[in-house]
Amino acid sequence: MKASTLRRIINLWPPFLFSGIRVTRLAEDYREAEVVLKPHWYNMNYVGVHFGGSLFAMTDACYMIMLMQVMGKGYYVWDRRATIEYLKPGRGIVTARFAVTEDKYREILDKTAGGEKYFPDFTVDITDASDEVVARVVKTLYVREKPPKP
Repeated sequence: MKASTLRRIINLWPPFLFSGIRVTRLAEDYREAEVVLKPHWYNMNYVGVHFGGSLFAMTDACYMIMLMQVMGKGYYVWDRRATIEYLKPGRGIVTARFAVTEDKYREILDKTAGGEKYFPDFTVDITDASDEVVARVVKTLYVREKPPKP
């Protein structure tokens, strides 16, 4: 599927659509993406900053989807674990930028070469308009080469 088509579909996915989350960029090779969260009355918490769940949701599944496309149909790719560290109140428009580097891709290929499962970590910072880090999310994926069909 073309990245631009998938980006449109993801933006219509109810957890993103009804949270004010938008994928603003998805590279055609799926190696980079950008997701933004704009403030609305329905995604702010009691003290007037972004709801932590919305900050976390804007990072959900991005690396998994990107890596599924980068690795191709010959690999299993699943989300395994995620942690978030809130560093400062999230005000205004916040942005998360994702990247699957060539080094990380090669590392995954190397670690899964014999059919081994591998659990790569990906870190994404959520930043505000001043480029200050609001939250840091670490995603751990499960990656394994699919066995050959008999």
